[in-house]
Amino acid sequence: MTDKAQAPDPQDEEMSGQVADAVKGNWVDSRAPAWTRPYLRLSRADRPIGTWLLLLPCWWGALLAASITGQLTLRTVWVLVGCAAGAWLMRGAGCTWNDITDRDLDAAVARTKSRPIPSGQVTTKQATVWMALQCLLSLGILLSFGTLAIVLGIVSLIPVAIYPFAKRFTWWPQVFLGVAFNWGALLAYAAVAGELTAAPVFLYLSGIAWTLFYDTIYAHQDKEDDALIGIKSTARLFGDNTAVWLKRFIIMSVVLFAGAVIEALIDGSILSVLVAIGGAWAMGWHMTWQLSRLDIDDPEKCMMLFRSNRDTGLLAALFLAMSVFL
Repeated sequence: MTDKAQAPDPQDEEMSGQVADAVKGNWVDSRAPAWTRPYLRLSRADRPIGTWLLLLPCWWGALLAASITGQLTLRTVWVLVGCAAGAWLMRGAGCTWNDITDRDLDAAVARTKSRPIPSGQVTTKQATVWMALQCLLSLGILLSFGTLAIVLGIVSLIPVAIYPFAKRFTWWPQVFLGVAFNWGALLAYAAVAGELTAAPVFLYLSGIAWTLFYDTIYAHQDKEDDALIGIKSTARLFGDNTAVWLKRFIIMSVVLFAGAVIEALIDGSILSVLVAIGGAWAMGWHMTWQLSRLDIDDPEKCMMLFRSNRDTGLLAALFLAMSVFL
């Protein structure tokens, strides 16, 4: 179910402007109008895995809230659809901000020097305007989600703004990414339920542990370049002990996810609780599968496994969706 990374031909890449870690033949590089491509590349539309990883915690939160009532209302359906559009837009805005702040660093890393700003496809000013446009469109969706969700959405801009700088001052930038990327679990739960309880907080923490898992794998692709230019990451911090740490993150993610389910559905039907907990089991199983195939010195394998986390999150969402009707 995952995209297989293919290294683009250097000559084709130079002619098309394709980013080095994009899948060759993706829709942006092959079908989008030429004038839109630099902006879509800024938004990582040619690399959709990030949108999935931002969206799936939103779906977890909305479906967990729906499981409490056992109803998939029009409100919940709108939150699910709105989160999909919002995740695409805000992931694009966040990536644009990341590329603006990292433009000099990206130029020094083999995998990122082909990104639109360091490669000269767009200027910093053009990127800033594009980021603002995406944020405004996202705001339009957020305003339909209710007061608490709106407040949470505004607060989420703080970790989004901080994240690009985290790798400069901490060995744990993946924590900051997890804080930003999983905020949707809180926001979407609030949009459906109109309140926050311990359950979405557990779900949020589960997502952060999951992010530490998959983004450590991702960071192993760049560890040599990162070491040369002084960029910190959990991949560099853990080194040969990466597998040990990833096992810990699997356990944390599964236990916290199961805790969220039990907290939310303890007064519901046993069948609904068991099915929802099955999401934690499926998630843990898929992460364990990734760990069994990990080679931290094989960048292509790391990218493949990183991308497979779409399926990790979808499995958990599927079980939560089933629990709504039980």
